[in-house]
Amino acid sequence: MNKKKAITLLLILAVVVAGIFIFASSGKKYKGMEANVYKSFSCGCCENYIPYLKKQGFKVNIIGVDNIQQIKTQYGVPSDSESCHTTIIENYFVEGHVPIEAIDKLLNEKPDIDGISLPMMPAGAPGMLGQKTEDFIILQITNGSSSEFMRI
Repeated sequence: MNKKKAITLLLILAVVVAGIFIFASSGKKYKGMEANVYKSFSCGCCENYIPYLKKQGFKVNIIGVDNIQQIKTQYGVPSDSESCHTTIIENYFVEGHVPIEAIDKLLNEKPDIDGISLPMMPAGAPGMLGQKTEDFIILQITNGSSSEFMRI
């Protein structure tokens, strides 16, 4: 085998090994961390968000409730920050179809807030149909007051 073929084979092997590593580690970031998703029985889009959380490794517990408003009140989600479902991860609420980048920031930085929210149900958000047409403005909420947490 000549030197050029050997180098080519080594490069291919390196790419394959890197691919295997990436594939094996994907979805493991939050392996086993619980995410409790509270949703009304009639909500369908929540069912599309759940696989998104599972792909990140979360152990998702789906909790169907008759009165989703009661959950939002219990966790302090202001009415202007509400979406269709409320997820509890560690000590935080994650309201709506929040992208993983915002959840990453929340769980890595562990700010002194009650939770984060992507109000409404914008097109193109995880679990939502359509294409993203503008920045997602993720809010941070503390004691009922909200401010910008990040833009995606």
